[in-house]
Amino acid sequence: MTMPALLCMGEPMQEFNQQPGTETFLRGHGGDTSNAAVAAARQGASVGYITAIGQDAPGESFLQLWAREGVDSTTVKRDPSAPTAVYFVTHGPQGHSFSFHRAGSAASRYAPADVPEAAIRAARVLHLSGISQAISASACDACFHAMHIAREAGVAISYDTNLRLKLWPRARAAAVMQAAIGMADFCLPSLDDASALTGLEDPDAVADFYLKLCPVVLLKLGRDGAMLATRGTRLRIAPHQVQAVDATGAGDTFAGSFLARHLAGDTLEAAARYANAAAALSTTGYGAVAPIPRPADIAALLRRSMS
Repeated sequence: MTMPALLCMGEPMQEFNQQPGTETFLRGHGGDTSNAAVAAARQGASVGYITAIGQDAPGESFLQLWAREGVDSTTVKRDPSAPTAVYFVTHGPQGHSFSFHRAGSAASRYAPADVPEAAIRAARVLHLSGISQAISASACDACFHAMHIAREAGVAISYDTNLRLKLWPRARAAAVMQAAIGMADFCLPSLDDASALTGLEDPDAVADFYLKLCPVVLLKLGRDGAMLATRGTRLRIAPHQVQAVDATGAGDTFAGSFLARHLAGDTLEAAARYANAAAALSTTGYGAVAPIPRPADIAALLRRSMS
């Protein structure tokens, strides 16, 4: 059996996304690292997911989603005594807002003993996020254990900050994330996250800060595109003009798409440009998963931007 080249670790969440101008919520799927796994799979990468889900309807829905999308669920644990988490997305003049219901979830009970060490050693990249660590102390410890296994095995580590201050205090988030980023090969913060965590607002200053910890920084700038920074080079990537309606999961699409193209052999610049286009297209539909684009649409957007 061929093991996945990319393993994503974290918490999947059943999504209920409010439709514009109504009180109707569309059921879907979310959870930042699960979104990234789906995005990578849609770009052709070999992907697996590490988590725990409940033996409930949302958990079954995720198993069906991952099967459809080609995300290997061999390393997904089923917990009969805990639920799969859910969240709600509402939309207003200031953009989208989230309401999470994840206390006591199966993923929050994940512990170091649950980590699939052999699968991690067989992978090429392990992807985690701040949310993966924020949901509980045991999940945080499990993530660090997974990262130590990856480091020992020469497996690259990708880390997306995805700061959620409702989950943990700012000071703890900053300390834990800095320790995790110090073990990573790729750091993928958003500018908003980085500003909250470091107090820095200038993108170059943020890049300088994280480059002291990690050799490659992919700074997500939202409507302003992205920045790719290494200790030897720095590149601003221009945004794409699209009809954006919902930014839910855009950063996750960026992460998964970048890692897929990196695994396919693209240069850092080419992979970052591809991810930037994928993230832009993901904002043109509602929900975290449904609008994640396919390679043909991303290629078409990249061609249009060059013409």
